[in-house]
Amino acid sequence: MRTMTVIGTGLIGTSIALAVSGRGVRVFLTDRDPAAARTAAALGAGLAKDPGETVDLAVIAVPPSHVGAVLTEAQERGLARAYTDVASVKAGPEQAALRRAPDPACYVGGHPLAGRERSGPLAARAELFRDRNWVLTPSRLTSDEAFERALELVALCAAVPVVMRSQDHDAAVAVTSHVPHLMASLMAARLTEGPAGLARVAGQGLRDATRIAAGDSRLWGDILQANAPAVAGVLKDLHADLSRLVPAVDALTRAGGADRDLGMRTLVDLLDRGISGLAEIPAAGAGPQEGGQGVRVAVAERPGELARLLAAVADLGVAAEDAAVETAAAGAGFTVRFGLPARTAEKVADALDAGGWTVVREDDERLLPMGEGQAVPGVRGV
Repeated sequence: MRTMTVIGTGLIGTSIALAVSGRGVRVFLTDRDPAAARTAAALGAGLAKDPGETVDLAVIAVPPSHVGAVLTEAQERGLARAYTDVASVKAGPEQAALRRAPDPACYVGGHPLAGRERSGPLAARAELFRDRNWVLTPSRLTSDEAFERALELVALCAAVPVVMRSQDHDAAVAVTSHVPHLMASLMAARLTEGPAGLARVAGQGLRDATRIAAGDSRLWGDILQANAPAVAGVLKDLHADLSRLVPAVDALTRAGGADRDLGMRTLVDLLDRGISGLAEIPAAGAGPQEGGQGVRVAVAERPGELARLLAAVADLGVAAEDAAVETAAAGAGFTVRFGLPARTAEKVADALDAGGWTVVREDDERLLPMGEGQAVPGVRGV
């Protein structure tokens, strides 16, 4: 890829432009707010002007409800040879492309699973997508050339491609992203009506639970309406759970009785279900990520040795939470296992080797099926 246009220079669009510009691609920037495009250009993301010729790829970084119109207009003027978008809802843009775009074969949907609470070009980072999943949702009409261009974009941004159907993607992100944002907003909204002294007892748990509520409300309104059917389904399930939880907790306010015992069982059952659900998500320290590597380090069982290893990996940017300790018989020492992305694992292993640690690398390379009769190395298919 030699040339690219980014339409929409907010956080995601500008981050893509920064990442790709740093890999030698000539990037052109456009935004309905010219000041945003100029700001992105001043950051080194590209040139805030029309390319003047057909580019290799156009990246549409606008809210979901605008993707179809922007794609249609760009194709009508022959802006690019291939097109992708980065909206967090995929079925609607795909339907709009199939229905309205002059050449739907040149389009493939995309969604990088990365972001920040801040918005706008000044929040952009070239490293935003490194080792993060980037979903691609080719339609039945998407050409091989368009798909290859999208894969190249993902590679230039150092992300990991995941191939899904658009409907499956939307159902999944309703659970993993869209409804959690609503829940964070609901909880954060309670803080405006909390008791006196609330700020003095607000700890990290509250910050973790409400952090994402700081996102742009207009953008999130667009996202949620674009995925309203899937979001409504998850909310109905949550409502059913709350309908059982509220009387259960209310019963705990009363002393003794069968209602109190039933309330406690209902509460504990919900907490257990939460623990089981959390286990479905690859956790820090739980082992290598799919498509990544595990690094095992042998540690002698003597005072301070484990702390010395954790200090060594901290200097390499690896948190203690990424480690799992496997113990052997008494006196035989420990094996500390780090689950890391492949790029990080290799660097960490080399550095620990050089520091005199006993390191074992666990390569986890595989081919995952992308479609009928084909497999792409390093592409996660769902």
